[in-house]
Amino acid sequence: MLRFNQSFKATLAACALAVGAVGLSPQSASAYQIFFGEDLNNNGNVALSSTANSAVAESQFLNVLSGVGTEDFEGFATGVGAPLGLSFPGAGTATLSGGSGAVATVASGTTNGVGRYGTSGDNFLEVSAGGAGNFVVDFSSSVAAFGFYGIDIGDFGGQLQIQLNGTANTLITVNNTIGSGGSTDGSVLFFGIVAEDGDEEFTQASFLTYTGSGDVFAFDDMTVGSQAQVISEPATLATLGLGLAGMTVFRRTRKS
Repeated sequence: MLRFNQSFKATLAACALAVGAVGLSPQSASAYQIFFGEDLNNNGNVALSSTANSAVAESQFLNVLSGVGTEDFEGFATGVGAPLGLSFPGAGTATLSGGSGAVATVASGTTNGVGRYGTSGDNFLEVSAGGAGNFVVDFSSSVAAFGFYGIDIGDFGGQLQIQLNGTANTLITVNNTIGSGGSTDGSVLFFGIVAEDGDEEFTQASFLTYTGSGDVFAFDDMTVGSQAQVISEPATLATLGLGLAGMTVFRRTRKS
């Protein structure tokens, strides 16, 4: 089910919350604004009742966009497998494939027993990155903004990377906490990226892991936006000059 999001002004209270949490604010990196927040858990049987850090990161991401839609997968039947075709107002369509992806359902406030659950409603897309295969999102046209929630990432040593395939050809390492033996089961993160000019737009996002043997995680509340839907950075955040910790961005050179 597609939810519509309207842009909103960041309040001073929200900014104060962001100051107190590491890695929640936007920062330009290779002309991108990157938004990241993480809420740790260590119990595969208990869903987090609050994801304040991730929610602030999502709010900041949505605050630089206007008229975009968020897919929460509530409109899909349980067990429907990839590829999934989605449509986003003003940004075209997207196809989700690979990673043995399939729609899963657990009651809100519970988990599937191994740390995976949705961040809104009962449905989410269960996918894998690294190991046997990678989860890929293909866009019908170049996009400038991409955000999502990831649940249960890194619990078996996986560090998430996202390869953006476009003019920029950029590889981004997401600063998820790396666990071992399920030590970060059920943790929740929000990651969002916004291109600041047309040269940074992309047509594909591939989910990779460069440590561990691969990871299976829940993917939910995906937002996509075009360059026309990007508005200027909130003045209050720019004035605060908040820093982003631990996000590494690499520019890959195209082969001739």
